[in-house]
Amino acid sequence: MHQVGEVPVLDLGGVLLVSIQVELLDDTVLALQQDLTERVAETGARGVIIDISSVDIVDSFLARALRDIAAATEVLAARTVLVGMRPAVAITLVELGLTLPGMTTALSVERGLELLDTRLDENYPTRQG
Repeated sequence: MHQVGEVPVLDLGGVLLVSIQVELLDDTVLALQQDLTERVAETGARGVIIDISSVDIVDSFLARALRDIAAATEVLAARTVLVGMRPAVAITLVELGLTLPGMTTALSVERGLELLDTRLDENYPTRQG
């Protein structure tokens, strides 16, 4: 397990799982963005799951950072899925007009993994026969 500040990053063999358990200061968000991008490049991960189920508030800075993480990982050939968003967080994002382009969402880590498997299979079909 790798850790950025208080944010653990687990390598699940091709998928990096980021579990945000605490409210993040701006410096920690920037460090996470930098470190996660570097980890995708180093490991060759094809997917990133960011679990925000413990996050009560997503402000505009964190929303932009999540969007930027998704954009950077996509350039590095990895897909990003944001999981565990609480209804209040979703409502706040919509009210603020904040969007997360390039990022798929799912209700749970398990569903996020399923989405990554499906999307990765679509982009990297296996040969049969």
